[in-house]
Amino acid sequence: MSDIQISQEITLLPVDNHRLSNFCGKLDEHLRQIEQRLEVEIANRGNKFKVTGLANSVKSACVVIQKIFEATNEEVITPEYIHLSMQDSTIEQLTNTEPSNEHVNNHVFIKTKRGVIKGRGENQQHYLKKIMANDINFGVGPAGTGKTYLAVACAVEALQTETVRRIILVRPAVEAGEKLGFLPGDMAQKVDPYLRPLYDALFDMLGFEKVEKLLERNVIEVAPLAFMRGRTLNDSFIILDEAQNTTTEQIKMFLTRVGFGSTAVVTGDVTQTDLPNEKMSGLKHVLEVLKDVNGISFTFFGAKDVVRHPLVQRIVLAYERYEKAQD
Repeated sequence: MSDIQISQEITLLPVDNHRLSNFCGKLDEHLRQIEQRLEVEIANRGNKFKVTGLANSVKSACVVIQKIFEATNEEVITPEYIHLSMQDSTIEQLTNTEPSNEHVNNHVFIKTKRGVIKGRGENQQHYLKKIMANDINFGVGPAGTGKTYLAVACAVEALQTETVRRIILVRPAVEAGEKLGFLPGDMAQKVDPYLRPLYDALFDMLGFEKVEKLLERNVIEVAPLAFMRGRTLNDSFIILDEAQNTTTEQIKMFLTRVGFGSTAVVTGDVTQTDLPNEKMSGLKHVLEVLKDVNGISFTFFGAKDVVRHPLVQRIVLAYERYEKAQD
């Protein structure tokens, strides 16, 4: 049945030319974007739309069209908004236009001063819930799945609600296949380039000036992994990013720094290790060692969870297929 070409008509109400223009985009660019992503054809006259393609694709496209049009009353629709809406459709498989109230009510929303952040799709929602319920959490998967951004969002909320007293950002200073040479400045400045993704997320949620003030007061602390030994971190939200570049000794040392009242989130992608070939990734090792330990959560992301440009998802899938073929 799913291989049969069908057509389905959908009428968008209320009739509002301004909302329709917002929905369709300049020269119907938003419609063309939906067509390309879901492999359907969309024809319209006014507020009446006809979607043609494979049964499952048509059903998904109609749900996406309805969902995006409902947002036109409050949102300015952009190509990025279209992409993320379709990503939600792909992840959550929104083929039912009447999702259960239980699913909606279980959504986790994180409030920051710059707005509300929520997990996109079931996997990101589970990730947020696990971070709130466990002291040590692992988010493992490819680039673009939101594992670092959501960890920072949880840290910001914990700081704003005074659940913790400080945020500590940790990252191994391993060069991604390049020799950066001598970096000038103090220790924080030396490790700054490696922590840029974390800073970017903080700037999004708190604003540049607020982050700078918190850094000056040491409420947000930059802690190079190599300098963590001997510390006990109480009442802190600790994020270890790019953990695939830790050695087995380093990640053990990091995990044993966690003190009372603290939450730790470890993120990484085991397929993008920059360690020398003879070194085993600490992240890969710890996933085996700690898999049965109570109080530690693991969330594994895949290509379907990628929320960046659609090409990123295809690239991740292509690499996965290639690696399976090689194995």
